[in-house]
Amino acid sequence: MIYNTTIGNITYNFIDLKTVLAKATPYRSGDALAGLTAESYEERVAAQIVLADIPLQQFLQEVVIPYETDEITRLIIDTHDTQAFAPVAHFTVGELRDWLLSDAADSEMLRYIARGLTPEMVAAVSKLMRNQDLISVARKCEVVTKFRNTLGLKGRFSVRLQPNHATDDIKGIAASMVDGLLYGSGDAVIGINPATDSPAMTTQLLQMMDELRQQFEIPTQTCVLCHITTALSIMPQAPVDLVFQSIGGTEKTNSSFGVNLSILAEAQQAALSLNRGTVGNHVMYFETGQGSSLSASAHAGVDQQTCEARAYAVARQFSPLLVNTVVGFIGPEYLYDGKQITRAALEDHFCGKLMGLPMGVDVCYTNHAEADQDDMDNLLTLLGVAGCNYIMGIPGADDIMLNYQSTSFHDALYLRKVLGLRPAPEFEAWLMRQGIINETGELQKVDKQHKLLQSSW
Repeated sequence: MIYNTTIGNITYNFIDLKTVLAKATPYRSGDALAGLTAESYEERVAAQIVLADIPLQQFLQEVVIPYETDEITRLIIDTHDTQAFAPVAHFTVGELRDWLLSDAADSEMLRYIARGLTPEMVAAVSKLMRNQDLISVARKCEVVTKFRNTLGLKGRFSVRLQPNHATDDIKGIAASMVDGLLYGSGDAVIGINPATDSPAMTTQLLQMMDELRQQFEIPTQTCVLCHITTALSIMPQAPVDLVFQSIGGTEKTNSSFGVNLSILAEAQQAALSLNRGTVGNHVMYFETGQGSSLSASAHAGVDQQTCEARAYAVARQFSPLLVNTVVGFIGPEYLYDGKQITRAALEDHFCGKLMGLPMGVDVCYTNHAEADQDDMDNLLTLLGVAGCNYIMGIPGADDIMLNYQSTSFHDALYLRKVLGLRPAPEFEAWLMRQGIINETGELQKVDKQHKLLQSSW
């Protein structure tokens, strides 16, 4: 179907829906690299005008990647919840935007319609929104998940303790874990990116974390972010809490990661059978990021933000405990500077939350991007206002294994303090029992606890 509009004496034609979506997207380097971005500001505005008038029903009739060739498209169409869609089924994209910003779209209603919205619908509406619109709507979304604690409650803000080490040195990782716990980080997960995908090292790291968790009765979950097939292979002998996998929004992207929907389903069932959760059974952890489909030559002509939203359809299918977009990690080829990283993060957080996902964000950048820690401070604050479920906690905000810049334990303390946010309730109670924080959430002297935790190694 051809879409067009006339502005002044110029008529802009768009050959199909995915072209409208791409041309309507705020400018970013990845879409320019793929040859998908609007050729001018005027063309971008024309595409946004066209997009605003497209009925939501059209997204169920015109797919951006053919149903026959892509299992993600089949998942999106085959699992669409028509009952949840009913309250907004008569809207255009522009009308959906207006409704989302109204008082009628409260937390309960947004939770109800989540599975009625396809990723292309939420990507489309995000393209019509200012940053404050993305923040306003995301803040209304409450997505709660549980394993050994309760994540995503209003007024709560969690941290993934990320104690990576360049050589997977056990003592080095343990030191970072102690540091993070004593700063109140780790309620989302204690999650290690391993330097290698060795089953033996993965098992050793999981055993070390589990021993610490049990010795001090820490109400959190642990994860080594190995490939999903590695996790499956070690489950009989290793204490696997969460199954991790990077995912994308096209079948070809996921193939480049060595996964498909069948493998994800197998891993979820295997993790559920371990029955390691205490307050819930959300066992999956997914990471995504704008640009992954382009870097794998697997975007099929779809803009990177719409591809990202399609990855959330994959995540949603498996009821994850955690999802996060590693927003600036892939590099300036996809998000060039601090402004593009900020916009992408707010889009990703909005789209994921609107689709019913427990969204976190790795507020990060690579050293060759046109960004710095002030940009990350700004983005961190915006995401806190937007109700982001969690961020990363890394010693000094500098990941010495992955070689990128993220957020620190101190950054999380800053956000909790200025916005009046608290850790997950079970974890907060543990922090108080350990004397790490007091009833008002303030850190206490940690010398005694530091020696106590060190004694376990």
